[in-house]
Amino acid sequence: MKKIMLAVALLVGAMVSVMAQNLHPDARDKSRYAVNNFENDDLYTAIQTYEPVSVSMPKGKKVKNIIFMIGDGMGLEQLSTAWIVNKRHLNITDNFPYVGLQWTYSASKLVTDSAAAGTALATGSKTNNGMIATSPDGQPLETLSEYAKSKGKKTGTSVVCRVCDATPAVFSTHHETRDSLYDIMAQFVDSELDFLFGGGLRWWENRPDGRDLTAEAEAKGYTFVKDVESLMAVEEGPVIALTSYMELPAALDRNGAHQASVIKALELLDNKNGFFLMVEGSCIDDWCHANKVGYAVEEILDFDRTVGVVLEWAAQDGETLVIVTADHSTGGMTLLGGNVEGQSVAVNYANTGHNGVALPVYAWGPCEEQFVGIYENAELSQMIKKLIK
Repeated sequence: MKKIMLAVALLVGAMVSVMAQNLHPDARDKSRYAVNNFENDDLYTAIQTYEPVSVSMPKGKKVKNIIFMIGDGMGLEQLSTAWIVNKRHLNITDNFPYVGLQWTYSASKLVTDSAAAGTALATGSKTNNGMIATSPDGQPLETLSEYAKSKGKKTGTSVVCRVCDATPAVFSTHHETRDSLYDIMAQFVDSELDFLFGGGLRWWENRPDGRDLTAEAEAKGYTFVKDVESLMAVEEGPVIALTSYMELPAALDRNGAHQASVIKALELLDNKNGFFLMVEGSCIDDWCHANKVGYAVEEILDFDRTVGVVLEWAAQDGETLVIVTADHSTGGMTLLGGNVEGQSVAVNYANTGHNGVALPVYAWGPCEEQFVGIYENAELSQMIKKLIK
């Protein structure tokens, strides 16, 4: 645990200046992405690589905590590309002994969107594209976060997109359309989450309805912060940390912000009754929609580093189940070539949308063997729910 806390201190020192900029997407031309590696959308050579963590498997079978990690748009083709770039090693590929496959189609279409796929993962029920934790006929569906809370567990969400985006929204809010961002954002005040980290100040402050969500949240006992340094100083929850206007800065400009937020979440959520934490690598999807391989790969690697942080904590805890998967695959990426020794890839994109292919599910920790097989995305959620006690 001392190693993890040292990592927090180092990450915060690197992050403060970057996060204080509250980078707007327009600032990305001045970021670390303004380098030759990103000039070609179909070719990429890694700027830097890292060694995955090496952790020992827990011996017990008790599941007290569950950490559900979702790489938005991260299909097997995206993960394979990142694996090559990082010299054929990732925390995900090197550490998870049990792998399953989940089908992703929604109640309305073969090719899902993030709202319907997220709803299936969060509630155990399929719904129509565009719907947030509601059934096709508009009825609210209980989420894993809400169920865990009813069992006396603490709950949290940590993402790098706006928190009112589809995936974080489906775990804590309910709406018939994902586009009602102001309404979805307001629901977080009443969500009873113990920890919330991400972006989205645009929909939190200066609202058309005149509501002061900060005041409302603080009246309910929340600490509200707008930068990572302030989040690191919080000693107890519940806490809401919205550190950017929309999404967080792109992966190379975050300087460990997501990893630090997750470490803080684990610190604040850890308790004798356990917790449920959803962590999303949100912006993989954005860059696959844009068909930009370098940006997408760096988002995957940032997410994989977060997986490494989680595994180190879980290995020390011994009663934590970690599940890693995606909601859908994006861009129709094909890995065409590169250097088998790693760090360099060439790809092709078939489209700028989502795909209907099955996705891998990686399980680590107590009861990990239960996640082998081929099943529906909604069944994956049902399997997780049975372990929340």
